[in-house]
This record gives sequence, structure tokens and C-alpha cells, in this order.
Amino acid sequence: MAVFESVFWVLVLIGIMIMVHELGHFWAARYFKVKVEAFSFGLGPRLFGFRWGDTDYRISAIPFGGFVKMAGEQMGGEEGEPDPDGFMGKPRWQRLIIAAAGPAMNIILAVGLLTGLYMVKYEKIAEPEVRGLIGHVVKDSAAEAAGVREGDRIVAIDGVENPSWEDILLKEIAGAFQPLRVSIERTGERFDVHVTPTLHERSGVGWAGWAQKNPIEVGRVSEGMPAEAAGLRRGDLLVSVDGHEIHARSKLVEVIKASEGRPVEVVYERDGERHSTTIQPVYNKVDGESYWMIGIQPDIRFQLETLQLSLPDAFTQAVEQNRKGATLIFQFLRGMVERRMSAKQLQGPIGIAKLSSDAAKEGPSEFIHLMSMVSLNLAIFNLLPIPILDGGVILLLLVEMAMRRDLSIPVKEAVIKVGFVFLMAVMVFALYNDISRILPTG
Repeated sequence: MAVFESVFWVLVLIGIMIMVHELGHFWAARYFKVKVEAFSFGLGPRLFGFRWGDTDYRISAIPFGGFVKMAGEQMGGEEGEPDPDGFMGKPRWQRLIIAAAGPAMNIILAVGLLTGLYMVKYEKIAEPEVRGLIGHVVKDSAAEAAGVREGDRIVAIDGVENPSWEDILLKEIAGAFQPLRVSIERTGERFDVHVTPTLHERSGVGWAGWAQKNPIEVGRVSEGMPAEAAGLRRGDLLVSVDGHEIHARSKLVEVIKASEGRPVEVVYERDGERHSTTIQPVYNKVDGESYWMIGIQPDIRFQLETLQLSLPDAFTQAVEQNRKGATLIFQFLRGMVERRMSAKQLQGPIGIAKLSSDAAKEGPSEFIHLMSMVSLNLAIFNLLPIPILDGGVILLLLVEMAMRRDLSIPVKEAVIKVGFVFLMAVMVFALYNDISRILPTG
């Protein structure tokens, strides 16, 4: 049942994204009076549909994708002048706009979804009393090597003064193998250290080994594990474990590992009342790594402010969130090119299906957030200068505009073949990442 649910939600997610994308191409083509022969939801053989004017509106067999077929967009064919109503018969600047219209619609959708959501429900994480306060430093991490300690406050990082933790995270994940100048405040004194994040093996991004000081609660309790037997529930606030105050998820993991199987006292709060229980850790393997655990997934207890924004404010926040998302995507792409980030973060259809299902279970707002993120990712991916993608078409048109002549058909075909092979390689790698996350390792 869970598989069918995941498939359903990914079809909803991808279906909307691609339909909006193709509508962009369709509307731009119709605006410039390009004859559109087919508008299809899905790929493969036609199942059913209807004809309106010159266009066949159809549902195709494979509900994962879609396309707009314009007259005269295929290279080659008969000699002579191109069809004036076809894609190739239009000026290059019009073809460029048609190619860019798909990604543009995805960007508009990403902003529009968040604008609508924020007018109904805008959840803002309450500002902490003290910005940049460190709740834990992982042993043998880059932060520990630089002398950073629990309780320190990051007052500046890489030129950003009084940074939020979001600012710190963005610098950290994009900074693998690059020294970050960090200003630390400790007992009233300020001094500088240089922290060089390493490449985190599982996430594939920069990791310094510090964590913000936050209240930590039980996010999930694993069935059949010691925490369940001890009566811990989702939402319980963790106060201390084995005598150590818990202000970061990594701190909990480290304390349980260090117990080496000894029973640990867990102090927690539920409904304002403090409780204590003793739990015997078990030695299990997770993601190829064996260690002591009690069977809970710790989460940060955020203090959320729920607001309803006006249209201008909602639009401003939606644009800002998408700007941050786009910046992160470009930093990731740059990091991969510079070999400072791993492509392990790439997700294929299986990974997107899981994200879709999880977001749908969390509620409409989470699903809308995911739709916005995927739409933005789809727009940026399609704008990459890779032949066969919209960005590749735009690049070839810009080259032709600069040369003031068409590239030869053999050159275009060769470039497209290279782009197709590259795109297939990316898709296979993303699918491999999906399967690797599912299959047990070690």
C-alpha cells in the first residue's frame, strides 16, 4: 500500500510540474503563431484525447513526463525554406523565448505556490535569544580541531556578522575543503579561528561538526526498540541522557554511543512534567554502521510563529525563499564541478516518490513547499547548457545569433547526441543513489 501511495503522490507532483512546464512552451509557441501538433500529458503511445484546431490534446501511456510537439522543430527533413508556421521558421529570438518559457513557468509556479501558502499559513521559526550559540561539537570534527567548544557563540563567519544559523549552515555546506574564518565569542572574549569543513560521506556536502543549541524532542520511536519499551513517546522533550544535557541531535547520538551498552538514565518532559527512566541500549546496524542506540529519532523542537501575510509580504517572502533555494542549487553545482561536493545528493524518481509521500503525510503545507522546491529545481536543471535540455537549445540559439548563421545539421545532431548520453548518465546515477539509500549496506 505504501508503494502505491508513493507512486500516486509522485505522479501528482511530477505531473503538475511538467504540465506547467509544457504549458509555458505551448503558450509561447501559440503566441508566436507556431503550429502545435500535439500537447501530451505523459510519454509513449497515445491512449486517448481530442483534437482542437491544429492540436491533438492527448493522454499518453507513461504518466511520467509530457511534451509539446511543434511543427518544424525536427532537424533535417526536406530541403528548402522551413515552414513559416513551424518552429524553425520563426526568428531566433522567438525560438529562444519559446525555449525559455517552460523553465520560466516553473519559476512562476514556485513563487506562486509559496505566495498562496504564505497568505494562508506562514510559519516562521522564532528568533533564538542568542544567535549562533553552539549546543554541541562532534568529536574529531573540523570544528573541534579548530578549538571550537560547546557553549561558544559564532558572531561572524566568512564576512557575515551576527549570522543566523541558516547563514552558518549555508557557509558550511558550500565550504568543503575551504577554510572559513569564524569569529568566536567565549566568556566575553572574541577571537578568530579557521574551520575547514570536510566532505560529509552520507550527505555529500560540507560538514564542520557543530550544531546549534536547541531544545531536542523525540521525533519518532522505533517499534520493538528499548525506547518504546521504556515508554518514550513522540514529542517528549529530552532534558538529559546519562547525565549530559541534550541541546543537539548529534549530542544524543554521541552519548548513547559512548555508553558502550551500559544502561543510561533518560530524563524527559511530557506535558510540563519531568520524568526519568533507565534504558538499556542495543547494538544495531544502520546505514552500514553498527553502534549503540535506544531507538529514537531526535528532532529539534522549533518555536514557530504562525502568521497570515498580506499579498505583497507573501510575494516578497516567496521570492526570497526561492532566491535562497536557487543560490543553494548553484552552490551545489559549483561544488560538484570543483569536487567540493558529492553527487550523492542527486535523487531520481524513487527518491522523489519518497519525498512526495512523506510530505503528503505531513500535510498540505509541506507538500506545497516540496512542489515549490521541485519546480524551482526543474527550472534550473532545464536551464543548464546541456544539449537536449531547454538550456542547450538556448545556448545553441545564442551561438547562432552571435555567428549570424545557422550551425550545420550534423553539428547540431552530434551535440544533441552528446547531451543525450550525458543526461542518461545523470539519470542512471540518480537512480543508483535512490537504490543505494534503500538497500542495506555493509
